[in-house]
Amino acid sequence: MSAFGGKPLSQVWSWFDKDEVMLSVLVTSANRGLGYEFARQYAAEGWRVFAACRHPQSAKKLQELAAAGSIDVLEMDVTNSASIRQAAATIGGKPIDILLNTAGIIGVPNQTAGDMDYKSWAEVLNINTMGPLRVAEQFVESVARSKRKLIVTITSGMGSLADNTSGGSIAYRSSKAAVNMVMRSLAIDFAPRGVSCVLINPGWVRTDMGGPNASLTPADSVKAMRQVIESLGPAHSGKFYNYDGREYAW
Repeated sequence: MSAFGGKPLSQVWSWFDKDEVMLSVLVTSANRGLGYEFARQYAAEGWRVFAACRHPQSAKKLQELAAAGSIDVLEMDVTNSASIRQAAATIGGKPIDILLNTAGIIGVPNQTAGDMDYKSWAEVLNINTMGPLRVAEQFVESVARSKRKLIVTITSGMGSLADNTSGGSIAYRSSKAAVNMVMRSLAIDFAPRGVSCVLINPGWVRTDMGGPNASLTPADSVKAMRQVIESLGPAHSGKFYNYDGREYAW
């Protein structure tokens, strides 16, 4: 648990202004899957959590989590720049130690040559590739004001060119390969602000996307990724890691 003077943060909030004591994290798509699990685990560790999703009013599990801890639920759609600007205005420039881009979709099944749904592909690119960039653009100044100064984007091993030995899944693979390049560029562009940008593959996880036969639970995947995230700094900016900490081939 995060601690101060050997005590949990929750026991020292009365001593200092909470915003100065607590580390903070912004999580996109926090109503489900990995996003929800990141929000849950960080809140349990005493972090201030800004949990963003498209429809907060219908995010029952997230609302219940917010009622029990230091979580601010935000309405935000990563495909809508105006929505992201409004969420940033709601936060009001407060520091964000870690910005976690977890929103993502896989699109319609198959997506192989000769069997492409181009409309679905465009939607996948909009959410998986352009969404993290939109969010990073709007929140980079808040990240730059923080102690950790870290943007982490959840990508996939399926976005690795070196690791593609089975083909198929063109829409999803291309969206993740593209977001890898986006974040690699942002690592350079944001370096003057002291902001680091890192990509992490969560592994094969039992979520709506990963399916029931996946090898990892959301809790185990997020716990492992948080251990990696804890070690990240400027020397890791622009790199691509697996959830177990090993560097992943582009």
